[in-house]
Amino acid sequence: MFIDFFYYLKERLPVSIHEYMTLMEALDKGLVHNMVEFYYTSRSILCKNEHQYDVYDIAFANYFRDARLSFPEDIKKQIWDWLEKKFDSAELEEMSQMFKDMMYDFNIEELQKHFEELMKKQDEEHNFGHHWIGTQGDSQFGNMGQNPMGMRVGGNSGMRMAIQIAQKRIFQDYRKDIVLDTRQIKVALKRLRKLEEIGKRNELNIDKTIDKTAKNGGDIEIVFDKRRKNEVKLILLMDVGGSMTPYAHLVNLLFSAAHNMSHWKDFKYYYFHNCIYESLYFNAQRNPDESISFEDFLKKYNSSYKVCIVGDAAMASYELTEKYGSIYYYHRNELPGIYYLKEIANHFKNNVVWLNPEIIRFEWMPWTRKVISSIIPMFNLTIEGIEEAMDYLRKGGKDMYTTVQQLKGFNY
Repeated sequence: MFIDFFYYLKERLPVSIHEYMTLMEALDKGLVHNMVEFYYTSRSILCKNEHQYDVYDIAFANYFRDARLSFPEDIKKQIWDWLEKKFDSAELEEMSQMFKDMMYDFNIEELQKHFEELMKKQDEEHNFGHHWIGTQGDSQFGNMGQNPMGMRVGGNSGMRMAIQIAQKRIFQDYRKDIVLDTRQIKVALKRLRKLEEIGKRNELNIDKTIDKTAKNGGDIEIVFDKRRKNEVKLILLMDVGGSMTPYAHLVNLLFSAAHNMSHWKDFKYYYFHNCIYESLYFNAQRNPDESISFEDFLKKYNSSYKVCIVGDAAMASYELTEKYGSIYYYHRNELPGIYYLKEIANHFKNNVVWLNPEIIRFEWMPWTRKVISSIIPMFNLTIEGIEEAMDYLRKGGKDMYTTVQQLKGFNY
């Protein structure tokens, strides 16, 4: 595993075999006891300066992100109540001794199966234990415990080391009321406009009036024009939760700016998580009863709408390419995520863009991001990136070189 990680990292950072051997020596001497320590130790050894930390962090997260478990979202309420119980300081001191061997092999499917069996059998609260779903102990399932390779279920993590956070995802809708720091974004968004004359000629055109008056030697000639209104209809599709959480404030700014502008003829927005599947949701909680089917979405909005998708486009490969690849345990997507993205690209043609909060660098971008940006033009979620994306939508992609052209011929 560590050899593969070294070569994966070497494609993105100037790491050498000497540094790799130093890391192996640290592991052999028992200086690393868990994945948190491995992360910090390997970063300190393999990164030559702090400027490489960002690249390292993303590479580390992408390499190890597939070591996850699927988990049920309908964990019975009684277990949740036990797991959310508060403990006093005296009880917390009774925490069992930490595991010493943190780097053992594990089988994700067996761990998943074992978790589901425990859920069916468990009928009482367990704390400081070794086997059942509980708290404070070294069981593989629970929270605030000491098992380095377990599943966190509810509560707070003990070692911040869980393979999979097995708790209900509670997301928050992006805010509509942010005023500060949205001015620049609004200015960038206003590049997307298609002005059409409407109504009677009852709007004073000052420039033409001055020009006509000057040509008339000072005799005033007032010029009226028809009022001009932006005919652009915009749809915002936003990835929420998970790896997008660090960028919530940035997306809040974009959403607030777009939502509060009277600039659009029509403005709609929907939510998704990681990848678009057969439904788009009206809020971040992603309730099935508050959603629109993908088929109805395409019927409702024709190709005259402009579409901005916001997300980091980084996910497990199977979420994008596999049937039943959705990260949610009980969600069985009959078609892979890439099908829906291609459908959006084909339906809206050159009227769809992707805004990414992670700066786009082809030399170390995740595989899923390469696939998506080869289908839909991708731009940075920065002021400059928004301006470029709006120019693309305004021009219909004409005479613009995007990620789609850059990755033409990319095989996946």
